[in-house]
Amino acid sequence: MRRREFISLLGGALAACTVTARAQQAGKIPRVAFLGPDLTVPPQVSYYEAFRSQLEKHGFREGQNLIIEFRATDDPRGPFVGAAELLRTQPDLVVAAGPEVALQAVIGASGHIPIVMFAVNFDPIERGYIPSLAQPGGNITGVVVRPVELARKQIDLLRQAFPDRNRVAVIYDQLTTDQFTAANEAAKALNLQVQAIKLEIPLYDFAGAFQAAANGGAQLAIVLSSPAFSKHSELLASLAIRYRLPTMFTFKHYVVAGGLMSYGVEFPLLWRRTADYVARILKGAKPAELPIEQPTKFELVVNLKTAKALSLTIPNGILLAADEVIE
Repeated sequence: MRRREFISLLGGALAACTVTARAQQAGKIPRVAFLGPDLTVPPQVSYYEAFRSQLEKHGFREGQNLIIEFRATDDPRGPFVGAAELLRTQPDLVVAAGPEVALQAVIGASGHIPIVMFAVNFDPIERGYIPSLAQPGGNITGVVVRPVELARKQIDLLRQAFPDRNRVAVIYDQLTTDQFTAANEAAKALNLQVQAIKLEIPLYDFAGAFQAAANGGAQLAIVLSSPAFSKHSELLASLAIRYRLPTMFTFKHYVVAGGLMSYGVEFPLLWRRTADYVARILKGAKPAELPIEQPTKFELVVNLKTAKALSLTIPNGILLAADEVIE
């Protein structure tokens, strides 16, 4: 049976058994199982706080009338172990946040339990988890970020900022393979030569990746949005400066840490929207009836201090288009 057919069957089961029926049993406190990024990493902590604060606006306060059990997708034991532990707690709802592996880890054993995904780095339609964004059907809904599209724009912005440079290194890993494909295609369409640098063996050798880029004659670099990279934002920003490579990132916190440019989504807003889905389902809505959202706001951030350190001049067009310029 194909995944999409399997999910359709789950939708039928969901119609017969809603969260409301489970969570409103006499005195029962709703329980949410959350599989997501490591909460010891500073930017992730702020994102999770945005999620929790939005739940409070809907009347759900963790530790009072809501229980949240959390496991990290990058648990050394693997995400499937953490997911199995979460599902043994018999949650009323599951949140799967991050790359495809988060959803993969919970979907097989979740049965009819509603899943709110915050999907990053993969297309859930293309992968067969849902039939469409407008009508997800089944037991899955939530928010989808398609960095594949972001990768194309990031390459375009690099080209606009540095039109006299034509060799770009793309640093990625297994979780961002789809992004790499999009970035590679976009770069070739703009007559850029691509140097693919895939990191495969944890702990990743970021210094070696930038050294390889420099040795290969790269004039530009783009670091794709793997969650395994996020906790190393300061290191990656400093390596880009050390090897004098104008580098594009996806998340603003890389630029705050010293990176040159980022183009991506406003993540705290999307975490709050994820919380909105959780609250609506806990109050009785069915996932099949909640259209999946995509971000409509994107932000370009430029660090002029880093540009000066690299002896670069950022074109006025880029500065005028930037949502934030760090000086």
